[in-house]
Amino acid sequence: MWTEQVREMILNGILETLYMTVVSTVCGYIFGLPMGVLLCVSDKDGLKPNAVLYKILDIIANIVRSIPFLILLILLIPFTRFILGKSYGSTATIVPLTVAAIPFIARMVESSLKEVDSGVIEAATAMGAGNMRIIFKVLLVEARTSLITGATIAIGTILGYSAMAGAVGGGGLGDIAVRYGYYRYQTDIMIVTVILLIVIVQIFQSVGMLIANKLDRRR
Repeated sequence: MWTEQVREMILNGILETLYMTVVSTVCGYIFGLPMGVLLCVSDKDGLKPNAVLYKILDIIANIVRSIPFLILLILLIPFTRFILGKSYGSTATIVPLTVAAIPFIARMVESSLKEVDSGVIEAATAMGAGNMRIIFKVLLVEARTSLITGATIAIGTILGYSAMAGAVGGGGLGDIAVRYGYYRYQTDIMIVTVILLIVIVQIFQSVGMLIANKLDRRR
């Protein structure tokens, strides 16, 4: 049962899962972080309130987040095929993972930035700091602990999404669990993949919280 081929397959599954999760998280933050900043800044109590911009971003975030990931994955198959030329495998799965991650990350960032003490922002404004300087030197710096905690939650969520993608040939440990645990009734392989997913999530959570605690000025 546990042949060299099976062990190699599981190792490749781990690498594919890490690849999909890390790349999707990075891509998600490239777009989600600016979106979250815009949501915070354009809110009615933000640095530069803009009801129209906030409402547009709010609607986009709510629509994407309300679609279950498996359905979103299927909906984006034509888009994924257009970009990459194929709609299956670990690389192709990064596209829907990123799309699903962007609004989730944006909301996490928005929430983190809104936790910053308004007194700090008022002090920076009183000293003549412009909006861009306040965003980069005050908001993002003061919210860094919360942002890292949010990133830890986000990467765990994205890893869970990557496992779901296995149901439609997305690759990684989720794909192995579906193919062997569901279609071939090899429960032992499925249990191993589940345990590995739990271990990977715990590692990400532990590293993320360690970094957040190190940067927490209150400690």
